[in-house]
Amino acid sequence: MTTAHRPRLRRGLITLVGALSVTTLALAGCAAGDSGSTGSGTDSEKFTVLLNDENQNVKPVLEALSTGACATEEAAQPLEFSSIPQGDMDANNQLLASQDSLPTLFSAGGTPSEAAKLDKAGKLVHFDDALAALDATDDVLPSAKAVIEKLYGGNFVMLPSQYNIEGIFYNKQIFADLGIEVPTTWDELNDAAAKVQAAGYTALSASGNQGWPLTRLISGYLFRTVGPDALKAVQDGTAKLTDPEYVAAAQAIADLGAAGYFGANVTSLDYDGATNEFLTGKAAMIYMGSWLLGNINDPAQNKLPADSVGFMPFPAVDGGKGAIDQYPANVGVAITMSSSTFGPNAQAWLKCIADNFGTDSLKNQNTISGFAVNTPVDVPAITQEVLDRMADGGEGVLWFEALFNAKAGQDSSDNAPLLVTGQISPEDFMKTLQTDLDAG
Repeated sequence: MTTAHRPRLRRGLITLVGALSVTTLALAGCAAGDSGSTGSGTDSEKFTVLLNDENQNVKPVLEALSTGACATEEAAQPLEFSSIPQGDMDANNQLLASQDSLPTLFSAGGTPSEAAKLDKAGKLVHFDDALAALDATDDVLPSAKAVIEKLYGGNFVMLPSQYNIEGIFYNKQIFADLGIEVPTTWDELNDAAAKVQAAGYTALSASGNQGWPLTRLISGYLFRTVGPDALKAVQDGTAKLTDPEYVAAAQAIADLGAAGYFGANVTSLDYDGATNEFLTGKAAMIYMGSWLLGNINDPAQNKLPADSVGFMPFPAVDGGKGAIDQYPANVGVAITMSSSTFGPNAQAWLKCIADNFGTDSLKNQNTISGFAVNTPVDVPAITQEVLDRMADGGEGVLWFEALFNAKAGQDSSDNAPLLVTGQISPEDFMKTLQTDLDAG
């Protein structure tokens, strides 16, 4: 165990969260162009909290705070929870906003543009001013704030209950036994994979069943070769996925598959299966986000020797325009607050949450949030390693499907296992996706 310090993250770990397709309900009675509120609302009797059903972190943290650090706030305005499925959240939030009945605190939906509509209608608290007034600006990590601003129309209108970066987790024991240094270049990664495979292990565990763990490798390669704006250029129309340097990224990952580095069952392996393959010592590496720490730090799942998991960034590619300290990042499902009920009690709750959420989430939920850890927490070595990486983080990047439309995102996941098993060529893989994007 090590004691987690308060990380100070640098600018720009920017990414986008995958969007869920929902039916959008128009805001009724809201003037277009209204700005968001910094907080002059009227407190409701209860501190009402609406979360997505899938959220397993926010409620237990708030409940713990209500009987601990935020007991005074709980006495003045008791917590009251409700939840709905994540897929219904966007439409539900729009409907409640049209009825002027948004909860005091609630989860964002899956489509950032829908939250931007709420902001434009003046329904959301602007946390820049709100936290400054509460002397709590430093309680939110700057790069987590940058992610939120990129996602939600440039305004700081969400709170980062989670914060993740992505990279490659590796088995230190396997590396040591085989004399492998941590790869820092693509060639070194391939050399390491060959040694691992020759020793009878799977080099890179990945879920072809889900698809996205494979396409994350494509975007990782693109960011190292074309640069951090590779996918933004595709969205802007200044580049196409069918351009030679983009096809080369798909070819590089197809080559890993052709060499057998993903193992024989990559197409059928699901997320849990890939995780289990790594945590039982059958695979030397797995590309994943820092959310995997929950599995790694669970002794019921992790059968590896203590402190034998390390974390490394996606390696550099010789001659590429990207840098090794550029990590994809996200804030999970963010939370926000209603401007209409942002009275003195709700403001006190915000202050207490901002001061304490990061510590409690890390200590009791083993989840890294975008709030500062203001009280030292004993954490496993791998968690501290990821926290240190976050503190040293450079410019952020998008994941592969971040700017794709729904059709391109689906085809990307569906065709990724075909790519790494040679059933579709890199050219055809990219051509399909570019056709989807061109069709809108």
